[in-house]
Amino acid sequence: MKAMIFAAGRGERMRPLTDTCPKPLLKVRGRPLIVWQILGLVRAGITEIVINHAHLGHMLPEALGDGSQLGAQIVYSPEASALETAGGIAHARHLLGEDPFLAISGDIYMPHFDFEQVKGVLEDNDVWGNPLPLDQRDVAWLYLVKNPTHHPDGDFALNGFTIANEGTPTYTFGNIGVYRPQMFDAITPGQRVKLGPLLREYIARGQVGGELYRGLWVNVGTTEQLEELNAPLHGA
Repeated sequence: MKAMIFAAGRGERMRPLTDTCPKPLLKVRGRPLIVWQILGLVRAGITEIVINHAHLGHMLPEALGDGSQLGAQIVYSPEASALETAGGIAHARHLLGEDPFLAISGDIYMPHFDFEQVKGVLEDNDVWGNPLPLDQRDVAWLYLVKNPTHHPDGDFALNGFTIANEGTPTYTFGNIGVYRPQMFDAITPGQRVKLGPLLREYIARGQVGGELYRGLWVNVGTTEQLEELNAPLHGA
């Protein structure tokens, strides 16, 4: 399985820090956010990693190289300007292959997430080992989290292991997902496209599964959050 880490965003709310440093390279507990994720992937045996970049993008390959020092094999997908999540995937489509891949944001802190669990979530067979019809296969598997204070209304509902556009309670998409690459084939490389509307289309068809992740998860969006994570004796 391959993984893609999104690292193209500008990080406006993190200015002035992000005026001179890409947000995923900001450090938590002495380690860049993106390195926490790379090391977690490598522990799970997911070593082929694609990283997109735009704002100050040259600094990512300068800092991470080809990934060999971290046990990974990193390739980069440069964008002239950030193409949003779905657009970034489509732009990197040729690097991701034909099998389901994991995609995560480069600015979330989740040091205890076990990436081993993402393998096999998009199996093509039913519980008896019989191939599922194409229209019954999940095209994506999302990890949801409890709603943070800055996003109290959440994004999706969860019925068992099926994501729903409506319902209660609602949870927030944790920016961790496994996708079939064919989902993005209709997007022209270089086109700016958000992931949310595309997901909602497939959710309406009943083709998106998911589960609730209850571990430590922080979408590092403000300097105050960064300072809190770096404070002495933080619970991480």
